[in-house]
Amino acid sequence: MFGTNKVPRLYVFRSNKHIYAQLINDQVAQTIAAASDFEAKKAKIRDKNFTKKINVAFKVGELIAQKALKKEIKKVVFDRGGYKYHGKVKAVAEGARKGGLTF
Repeated sequence: MFGTNKVPRLYVFRSNKHIYAQLINDQVAQTIAAASDFEAKKAKIRDKNFTKKINVAFKVGELIAQKALKKEIKKVVFDRGGYKYHGKVKAVAEGARKGGLTF
């Protein structure tokens, strides 16, 4: 699908309020799948820990992993977008790993 060594890129963007994740095919500059905290909140997961931003980011990672597996993508390259690998960015990565992606 992406050539011999080409795998999609899992790009993470975070702002002060929201977090987004995209799977991008860089060969044709096309977004394959996307997930955000808006979708995580629509899932109506209501537990006492879900209001924390790190838990929401973890769920975003799980959502992007589910979408990737539906498109038969199991391996990605993680792009943290220049952000430090901790907090919400790390939670997205851990959620994606738990969801079944490898990087």
